[in-house]
Amino acid sequence: MSVEIPSFPVPPASTSQTAGAESGYERWQTTDADPQTTRPARRSLAMLAVRAGAFAIFLGVFLIFAVTAPYFLTIGNIGNVLGQSAITGVLAIGLTLVIIAGGSNVVTGGIDLSLAANMGLSAAVYAAIIQAGYGDAVAVAGALATGLAIGAVNAAAVTLAGIVPLLVTLAVMNVVAGLELVLTQNTVIPAATDFLAALSASGPLGLPVLAYILVGFTLSVAVIVQATPLGLRLYAVGAFPEAARAAGLPVKTFIGGSFLASGLSGGIAGILSVSYLSGSTTGAGDMLLPVVVTALLGSVFSNRLIPTVTGTLLSALFVGVLINGFQLLNIPSTLVSGVQGLLILLVVSATTLLGRKEAA
Repeated sequence: MSVEIPSFPVPPASTSQTAGAESGYERWQTTDADPQTTRPARRSLAMLAVRAGAFAIFLGVFLIFAVTAPYFLTIGNIGNVLGQSAITGVLAIGLTLVIIAGGSNVVTGGIDLSLAANMGLSAAVYAAIIQAGYGDAVAVAGALATGLAIGAVNAAAVTLAGIVPLLVTLAVMNVVAGLELVLTQNTVIPAATDFLAALSASGPLGLPVLAYILVGFTLSVAVIVQATPLGLRLYAVGAFPEAARAAGLPVKTFIGGSFLASGLSGGIAGILSVSYLSGSTTGAGDMLLPVVVTALLGSVFSNRLIPTVTGTLLSALFVGVLINGFQLLNIPSTLVSGVQGLLILLVVSATTLLGRKEAA
């Protein structure tokens, strides 16, 4: 700030008056100017530290497993990590869309706990249709329709009935899991077709086709969400819902659309799961925690610590490496779940503290 000094003569001031004026000017500088310049800088440094720390931990974990876990760096194992990450990544991207549109507060904002059960039922529908003698086209349509139907139920309950998404998706999760048990009779329904074999095969560079599907899916959604006006409105609805309403944006439509997109992601993941496991699975509910971890952890890989599709991709790879390394080291699955829960706690704590500092 520049201050213009008047040119007319000023009567001499006493030493005490001058000292008082200087101290007042210094107080004005420290109380008004400094907070405006130092607070954004401090928050930027804090965000940079969190993001750099996330990448450092990712690299450190990778190097530790490369040294200690047998066969970790083999092409076959890397392909296994990418194949597992594809299913988790597609589900987590669907959850990321819900978080963006509904807000990052998982209690009152965007959350979809039915995604893992959605994938399980969609996979069961796909395998059951194949077992009934129909082709892949009908099975794909059935799986995608199942995922969309679940997303539509969530969207209607949240936007029309006004129920909190946490409660809605928790209830839908249990209903969908029950339907899967009824359809499969708690058994695995096998499925083997040329289309499924192509999805589970290896592609260029010896990497699985599922890895390329994950990258293609991520890029497609990232372009829509992070590079178009539609995505900008989606972020506005989640971060500033009242301002979005004042601007004339259909907030409920965007929120409902995010649940439909999430449901569709569950259907796609169901198809990928059938190709990866050669049939349905009875343990789809176990994927809920990795999906939630992946979606929430994705924010620490973004520039402003907000949910992004590309950040979710990096998070999916990190979680995939973590789970695979623990499996190779024969670490109990209960400890793996504990580490994933700790990651959720750390991410939520870091983003909440930074949000409070920004609000202050």
